[in-house]
Amino acid sequence: MSTLSISPAFVSAPVAPRLARRSTVRLTRRGRVVFLLAFLAIAMIVSLSLSGWATASREGGAPPQVRIVEVQPGDTLYGIAGDLAKPGKIREMVHQIQQLNSLSGGGLQVGQKLALPVQ
Repeated sequence: MSTLSISPAFVSAPVAPRLARRSTVRLTRRGRVVFLLAFLAIAMIVSLSLSGWATASREGGAPPQVRIVEVQPGDTLYGIAGDLAKPGKIREMVHQIQQLNSLSGGGLQVGQKLALPVQ
């Protein structure tokens, strides 16, 4: 058995602020390479295991039915969409027309052909 005795004459030294200690564990160059390769291997395993969630099928969706119109002087994208869309749904129709025609903005040119969804 062991015993512990405390002497009343024992006074602790004032607590000094702790200085930052250097780590006793250091990675060598080979250790860093092994650590990096292990990380990459784990990342590859995780990405391969989750890749099944992002598969595509061979069958494409049914193409949307469209009609082609020619832009006349004074026509705007919002005006054309307003004629087609239900009340309150003009922005959605503008977005759909932009996607169908691969338009980056809302600018149209006279004589331009637009594919419009059939409602």
